[in-house]
Amino acid sequence: MALDFDSARLHNSHLTAEHHEFRAQLRRFFDREVIPFAEQWDEEGAIPAELWPKSAAVGILGLGYPEEFGGLSEGIDIWHKNILNEELARVAVGGISATLMVHGIGLPPVINFASEAIKREVAPPVLAGSKRISLAITEPGGGSDVAQLTTSARLDGDHYVVNGCKTYITGGMNANWFTTAVRTGGEGAGGVSMLLIPADAEGVSRTALDKKQGWWCSDTATIYFDNVRVPVGNLIGQENRGFAVIMNNFNAERLGMSAAMEAFSRVCLEDAAAWAKERKTFGQRLADHQVIRHKIAEMKQRINATQAYLNHTCQEVEAGRSNAGDIAVLKVQCSQTMEFCAREAMQILGGIGYMRGSRVERIYREVRVNAIGGGSEEIMRDLAARQYGL
Repeated sequence: MALDFDSARLHNSHLTAEHHEFRAQLRRFFDREVIPFAEQWDEEGAIPAELWPKSAAVGILGLGYPEEFGGLSEGIDIWHKNILNEELARVAVGGISATLMVHGIGLPPVINFASEAIKREVAPPVLAGSKRISLAITEPGGGSDVAQLTTSARLDGDHYVVNGCKTYITGGMNANWFTTAVRTGGEGAGGVSMLLIPADAEGVSRTALDKKQGWWCSDTATIYFDNVRVPVGNLIGQENRGFAVIMNNFNAERLGMSAAMEAFSRVCLEDAAAWAKERKTFGQRLADHQVIRHKIAEMKQRINATQAYLNHTCQEVEAGRSNAGDIAVLKVQCSQTMEFCAREAMQILGGIGYMRGSRVERIYREVRVNAIGGGSEEIMRDLAARQYGL
């Protein structure tokens, strides 16, 4: 049996024939519309705008969202979402999924907590790929410490007046709306609210962040709010109850990232195994050297363990028994596995793996953003410890 992206996937009894057909459809789309151009887009630092409506047309953008807003929800479960994240990871350009799918963290707070009028204004064009939305939480001085954010929203009649700054905002340069965490009350988590801020509102400005280690084709920005007036109807959820909205969003984000990181690990395994069987050194294939075989075996060992943990956690989520602590350390498990497999694959590929154009080189560059984004490894361990009552 060859060690490739598909054969290295453990059997999952929850997957049906419909799931497998869904994967086949996605793969045909990505093989035709994305993979032939992915490296070029990464080098150019941008994704063509037409990819959004194309993705919407095949159901990628609407997956899991209510059909009344143009989504696709009937019969959709967590395994469909994992398959989508896996197939995006197979492209091996993380910046594509980061920006193309950023509505996956920007839109759910609107769908789940905003007024009906806001939902109907925002969700249909986002799911159709004609407009975009980003999540604006991180601040220059706050990072993962969400409860200490300082961007303020002061109530003035029927508007909030927003002042502050957000940074590292994925999709921020081209977003039409920002799902934004603001401080409406006192210190700590109890003073945080969520607002939907139109990007074209007076006082909103943004600058591109394009000096990144990875995610080159991802649109990343710093957003500035200077006395921006936002209607009170744009409040998402209740005033000073925004922290619950944020936490509700984070678990789904971390699960999606975990599925992608496990799949990135299998891309590294596939390329390392193929190269080890082809490349010859000292009169032998690389695969004939025991040290190389052991590297590949340990990659598969860690991938197996990570897949088993991921599948179990997703099964618990589907059954309504999700545990935030288990999800947090799952993300750590997946980022560590991705980092290990990227390193070992790079060692096996040697010089060719270091050159641009290699899937392993691209994945290696994107290890850190996955280990930090959505909650750093350190924050995740601490969150889990507190969830476990320590």
